[in-house]
Amino acid sequence: MKKEVVAHGDPKSPISEIFRTLRTNIQFINTDEKTKTLLVTSTLPGEGKSWIVSNLAVTFAQTGKKVVVVDADMRKGRQYTIFDTPPTPGLSNYLSQVGISKKQNITDEILDCIRKTEVPNLYLMPAGSIPPNPSELLVSPKMIKLLDKLKQAFDIVIIDGTPCELVTDAVILSRIVDSTIIVTAHKLTKKDALERAIKSIQNVGGKLTGVVVNKMPISGKKYEKKYYYYGEHSDRLEDDNIPQREIPVKSIKEQENKVETTEEIVKPEVTKIESSTKTTTQKAASTKTGNTKTTTTKKKTTKIKETKPEAVEPEKELIEPTEQPDTKQKEIEQKQKEREEEEKRAKEKTNDILKKMNEYLEKENAKKEKEKEKEEEKGEEND
Repeated sequence: MKKEVVAHGDPKSPISEIFRTLRTNIQFINTDEKTKTLLVTSTLPGEGKSWIVSNLAVTFAQTGKKVVVVDADMRKGRQYTIFDTPPTPGLSNYLSQVGISKKQNITDEILDCIRKTEVPNLYLMPAGSIPPNPSELLVSPKMIKLLDKLKQAFDIVIIDGTPCELVTDAVILSRIVDSTIIVTAHKLTKKDALERAIKSIQNVGGKLTGVVVNKMPISGKKYEKKYYYYGEHSDRLEDDNIPQREIPVKSIKEQENKVETTEEIVKPEVTKIESSTKTTTQKAASTKTGNTKTTTTKKKTTKIKETKPEAVEPEKELIEPTEQPDTKQKEIEQKQKEREEEEKRAKEKTNDILKKMNEYLEKENAKKEKEKEKEEEKGEEND
């Protein structure tokens, strides 16, 4: 297991305490309805979504609950690297029935894709092999059945989704899941991107519980003041059983004597300098006649002046402002255009997927109605 799982490696750290507060907030958001399935998504890659999923799952497992982490990012899933488990078979293999041994019971097939981790009560279903159509696999009725089975077997299911801005997989899953959380990064995510992600989830009918801000710049001193508040008062406590350390009086007296001796050594040097300056002034006052004596006094005074070093001010370096070239602006414009094109493609894909979902639901409703009509006809014939 990697060092990223701070909640398991260092459970007393302030970071793991923050994950516990996040766990309690998720538990008490919906008091009437228990959240069994939780989706964690982000706006763009690199915001720390998978890191938050792994540590949050550990905090839930530490309370004694059975937890499963489902890596739904079938394009770039990395939960298997965090927990050091084999990548296949996984979610894509179960949904596509490729690279997995087919069995009569669905539960046996699901258990083949789930693996134990080093953390007790924590299990992982990796993303599996990369399929050509991951969004279509998530729309299939097998995904709904899988979540129903996992709800029965485990206390909570945490799904690591894809970023909303690039791919529509997380938007599709937000309809099936009980609640969703969006992870953002400090000075990385833009307000427009976050608003678009929230609107896309709400338009589909997903339940958004909140937003997590990651990569906040906080110093270690603030953590010590907040979390380790009892460290200052612990020094004041005195136990009768613990023997207190006594400082010997001799050592204090010896230190005082040393200080006095050093002062005595310094004083005579100062008196010598003062006496030399007095003699020079007296000679200068007495020799009013005679040019030779006056020159000697001047030389002596100049020597004393030369001993005083003059403070030299450091030369200030001029910092010339650097101008940004035009190439950077062109690169920014190109990236904006590419993002707009990707957004258009993503919207088109979501519309197609929603149409397929509606068609599938309409067909199922029509089948159910036909079956009811047949049952009613059979009942009338028997009567």
